Amino acid sequence: MELTKKRRGHILKNSICFVLVVVSVCCLSILIFSMLRLPDVSLGSTSIRGEAFRREEIGKFAEMMIEMLPEDLAFTIFVPSVKAFDRELKLQVNDSLVGDNVNNTYAILSRILGFSAVPRTLSSIMVPFGEEISYDSLSGLTLYISKSSDGKLLVNRVESEKLDLKKGKIVIHIMDGVIMDAEFEQSVQPDYNEGD
Repeated sequence: MELTKKRRGHILKNSICFVLVVVSVCCLSILIFSMLRLPDVSLGSTSIRGEAFRREEIGKFAEMMIEMLPEDLAFTIFVPSVKAFDRELKLQVNDSLVGDNVNNTYAILSRILGFSAVPRTLSSIMVPFGEEISYDSLSGLTLYISKSSDGKLLVNRVESEKLDLKKGKIVIHIMDGVIMDAEFEQSVQPDYNEGD
């Protein structure tokens, strides 16, 4: 009887040691693999072949909007072109970034960023021809995105000028207009009744 109890204790100790060794080896291997940081696997047809942008082709205001986003998270941003900033928002680098106008300019840019940024990667090749897809922007505005026959994107009836630029994990599309909701659009339009 005493011999049987000793065997059970010996077997119990060996199996505990065995389990401990297996768990330790598994934890060590997980630690080693995570330290090696294996490269990400590309998704084939959904991988983005975007080119890095040059600062002069996007303009100062678009650059400021892009800098508000973290580079290590996936975003797609539909930034207005330099002409669109001037035409629709009356923002010009020489006037809008001087003195008291700086705070107003940052406020406008942050609002436009909320309307035009989507928290996911969306390249032009991911938008099918003849179909409309929709995503919610950071501000909650629904963006209706489609592709025209010439390959340009249409986002809420605003046509793209240049597609698939990249900065880190951010995909940038330059638009020939400003994406905004109706309320904000009314607030930035000039008041024609001021002269009366």
